[in-house]
Amino acid sequence: MTGHARFLTRCAIILLASLLYRTAAAKDEIAVIVAGDAAHLPLNPVMLRDIYLKKIFVDSNGRPFIPVNLPPDSALRRGLAQALFSKSSQQLQDYWNQRYFQGVTPPYVLHSQEAVVQFVAKTPGAIGYIAACRLDARVKQVLAISAPPAQRQALEKLCANGRDAADSQ
Repeated sequence: MTGHARFLTRCAIILLASLLYRTAAAKDEIAVIVAGDAAHLPLNPVMLRDIYLKKIFVDSNGRPFIPVNLPPDSALRRGLAQALFSKSSQQLQDYWNQRYFQGVTPPYVLHSQEAVVQFVAKTPGAIGYIAACRLDARVKQVLAISAPPAQRQALEKLCANGRDAADSQ
């Protein structure tokens, strides 16, 4: 085998190993998504938290953010809430009760990851989250959030099943 062939073989092995690592890591990640054709959105966890708590309403160009949630019993929603807000479900409910009386409504709730993907792909300004293993060309990931340890098993099950049915566990 020539030196060039060995180099190409090593590159192929490294590429394959990195792809396998990325696939394994994706099973532990929550992908924050926007439409595939959306403008670049520099996003960090603090900004995402403020968008979901509706402390930030518009982007730098004045376009409104439209955050969407999965149902309260969703493992992904519990994982996102734990990672971003460090609050219990009851504390978040109390927060929204207070904000509601100030005229601020909570994010829309959609019933499945597929519904989130469809809504985000077609709605300008929409931002949502899904299991990273469920990403497709209709949307693009703008932030990856590591699932808290308590939610990792449920997230891995979602990726293994490839269905939303396990999401409510």
